[in-house]
Parts: sequence; structure tokens; C-alpha cells
Amino acid sequence: MKISAQTQLLRLSQGQLNLLERCPRQFQHTYLEQLHSPCDPEHEERQTLGSRFHLLMQQQQMGLPIDLFLLEDPQLNSWMKAFANAAPDILTPTTNGQTFRESEHYRILQVQDYLITVIYDLLIADNQQAQILDWKTYPKPPNKRNLEQNWQTRLYMYVLAETSDYLPENISMTYWFVQSDGNPQNIKFNYSISQHNQTEKRLHRLLNDLTKWLECYYQGGQFPQVPEGSKACDYCQYATRCERDQPTSEQMSAIKSTSYGIDNNLLNLARIQEITL
Repeated sequence: MKISAQTQLLRLSQGQLNLLERCPRQFQHTYLEQLHSPCDPEHEERQTLGSRFHLLMQQQQMGLPIDLFLLEDPQLNSWMKAFANAAPDILTPTTNGQTFRESEHYRILQVQDYLITVIYDLLIADNQQAQILDWKTYPKPPNKRNLEQNWQTRLYMYVLAETSDYLPENISMTYWFVQSDGNPQNIKFNYSISQHNQTEKRLHRLLNDLTKWLECYYQGGQFPQVPEGSKACDYCQYATRCERDQPTSEQMSAIKSTSYGIDNNLLNLARIQEITL
């Protein structure tokens, strides 16, 4: 079977591209073999709260009542009040009939034999420019440089440029961190043609690798692993499966050296004469 026939309907999101670039073998276990570890209850609770905030924002943008949600959830109520103070123009926009606004806006782009999918928390566009907005509910904003390199930032603006008439220079993306110490913060990125070209090269290179790895996988092979000692393995749920939870040779040498020192100390202690009390 040709590889194109097997991957022509394979959908890829920004999260999958991030994982594929970080650790191809983890991508294999997670998405091809659908292996999952039990969820951490605390992490699951944070995800649920984040999903509720996204739903709240979606309903607000659609003009649906949200007061009942706010009364039932003090945390959401606190976030919404702080966000309303920080960005009133987003929650109470001027309606002139010439601005397009849609929450949970979905777009899809075929690249090679893959369907690249994006969902914008909110898209605001007029005749001149288009703004992508994304809500984040974790407490601390990440490093801006790291966020810029993240596939979500690059892919979201890339897909919009490829599926619309907007020039890259007229596209922007803003992340809103609504839980940032009770004072919502934002990080904004402006797009450009040079960034667009860089993202296109990076995307095609990664998809070429994926096609090669899939071809190997369907023939009984495995996706590549990250180098031994990589930090990506430290908290990976597949470390045992990948035989990456064993000490490296350097770690074994350190352990032996430490053990040797302990043994010598014990021998020295044995030579000390007992003192009669």
C-alpha cells in the first residue's frame, strides 16, 4: 500500500506537530498506537476549568446569557471581571457591520497528504486586517521567544494567510493569559512574509520526515527516539516502554563512585575504637 493512501486523511493539529517535533517516538505511541496513561486529577481539574472558560467566552461572543455560569462558578466570575477590565473592547465591541467576529473559528488546509487543522478561540477581521485571539488559563505566561517558536503561533497565522486574501503583514495573533495573578496579560505577535516562508519550509520538512517515518512504521519499524539523556524523557509516560528509565553509563559511573566512597567511609568507621561511656 502506498504511503499517500494511508495518510491522505490524517489530520494534524498544532499539538501533534509540537509533539512530533519534540519526540517522534512519543507521537507514535500517543497518536498511532493510542496509548495513554491515567490522567492526573489535578491536571484534569485545570483542563476542565479551562474548557469552561472557553465555553463561557464562546457563549458571550454569540450573545447568549452567561450570568448563570458566573453565579455558579466564583473562579470564572473572577476571571471574567478581570478580563473585562483589561480588554473591554473584546467583550463589548463596537458593532459597525463591517467587522467579522467568530469564536471557535475552524479552518483546514491540505499540505502534501495531510490535513492541517486549526481552531481559533476568536477571529476578528475587517477589510484591512485579521486578528487571532487565544485564551490561556494557566497562571504564568511562558517565555515569549518559546511561544513564538511554538507550532500554535506559527501554524495559526500560516493557515490564515494560506486560506484567505490577507497578506501576512496584516495578520496578528494575541494570547490572553486570563489567570495571570489576577491581572490578565497578553502577548501579541505580528506576522510577516519572511516568517511565513520560514514556517512553510519548517512545515514541509517536518511532514517529509513524518511520511518517511510512517512508511517505516507500516513496514514494522519504529519512529526515531530522542538522544539518550534527553530531558524529554524525564517526565514521559513512555520512558519504561522506550527503555529510557534506566541509568545511563555516566549515571552508573557516578553511582559506583558514590558507593565506593560510602564503602570506604564505612571501613574507616569500623577502625575507630569504641569509647566506653
